[in-house]
This record gives sequence, structure tokens and C-alpha cells, in this order.
Amino acid sequence: MSERDPDAELIERVGRQDPAAVRSLVARKLPRLLALAMRMLGDRMEAEDVAQEVFVRIWKQASRWREGDAKFDTWIHRVALNLCYDRLRGRREDPRDELPEEADPAAPPDARLEARAQDERVRAALAALPARQREALVLCYYQEMSNIDAAALMGITVDALESLLARARRNLRAQLAGSGLSKDKS
Repeated sequence: MSERDPDAELIERVGRQDPAAVRSLVARKLPRLLALAMRMLGDRMEAEDVAQEVFVRIWKQASRWREGDAKFDTWIHRVALNLCYDRLRGRREDPRDELPEEADPAAPPDARLEARAQDERVRAALAALPARQREALVLCYYQEMSNIDAAALMGITVDALESLLARARRNLRAQLAGSGLSKDKS
């Protein structure tokens, strides 16, 4: 028998509609869900909407969740990713066509502007990656999941995940270098 899911007891309490358990679950899971949605969508308000929808689904389905089918953390990441993909499919405009954010008037001119420009280049390059490559990078590097957990969440083998990561890193490097190389389409 494998070890017990670290969230099992908390989810059982949420299923009984224990308000303290809900607060604890939100405190435990919200930062990572927001980070995942932000990296996938590039928009704070949309990321907050996705996180809120994940918690609504947890509230509604917690009493039916059964330990052993999948780790709870894996399940909520899958729900969040699916909601992100729904939003990405629903977008009509290219997210790179958005107006840049206004400069912070209190920011020191050199370091902050350079860091912001670099962050924007990385964000744009990440957004330009094919969805599965972006998902693999976000799960492994930003969500700090192991390759085994990320592959299971994506429903692919570890070898397939490592291949996606290699293509994603190559495409990201090419875009950041401004090489103009065409991206892989997987």
C-alpha cells in the first residue's frame, strides 16, 4: 500500500463542509494555483478567476473525492490546467498584442526597468510556446514538480515529458536570442 495522500484528512473535512478546513486548504493551495494560472495565462485577474473556480469545484466535489485514485494535488493541478486551456481557447486576440504595463514612477530607472523588460521577454517567449511545451515548463520549473509527477499530471510518459522539456527549452532559447527560428509544433 502506498503512503497516505497528505491532503486526505483535510479534504475529508472539507467534504463535511468544515469552514476551518476550507480556510486551511485555501491557505495551503492558493499560492501554487495562482502561480500556475499566472504562468499559463499571463493575466492576474484571469489567474484569480481560475483559482476561485478550482476552489468552487473542490467545495462541490470534496465529499466524493476518494483517496487512491489520484493524489489530490495532482487532481487540482489538472483542474486548474483544464480551466486555463478553456480560457486560452476562448481568447480571440493574440496576448502579445496587449499594451505594455505603465512604468512604475517610483521604480529606480536602471535595475527595475531592465528586470521588467527581461521578465516581459521571458513572459512573451513562454506565451509563444506551444501549449504542451509551456505546460511542461510551468509544471517542472515554476511549480517545481518532479518529472514523474508532471508526466502523470499531463498523462504522458516521463520520456515524452523530457522530450517536451527539451523542445521547450530550445524554443525558449531561440526566441530569447531573437534568432527567428521556427518553433516545434508539439
